[in-house]
Amino acid sequence: MKVELTRFRVKEGKSDLVDEWLAFLNEQMDAVLETLEPEKMYVETIFCEELDGVEYLYWYSVQGEGAQDVSSSEHWLDRKHLDYWQQCIDPAYKPVDLQTEVVLIPDRIRQKMV
Repeated sequence: MKVELTRFRVKEGKSDLVDEWLAFLNEQMDAVLETLEPEKMYVETIFCEELDGVEYLYWYSVQGEGAQDVSSSEHWLDRKHLDYWQQCIDPAYKPVDLQTEVVLIPDRIRQKMV
């Protein structure tokens, strides 16, 4: 099992498109949930933050091992999601993986994540 929290910087001037992207994901939740199974994604949460006038997105995830990478998915929603990603996420900024210190998942839940 992999537990991650990663920060990505949004390209300047793309805040409105980020809002559209996140609204799209919320509006298409049934399709989003379909894509999680092949990715063995048990939990995926996106957070937004603005620091010193710069917008960041954070991805928190709990994922099983041996998962399909989103970039190899043929699902229409993943294709649209990656299109938004290309338009909004700043490739010049190296993503920051925050250090995992403690993972609090009860055994009864952890056993289901296999």
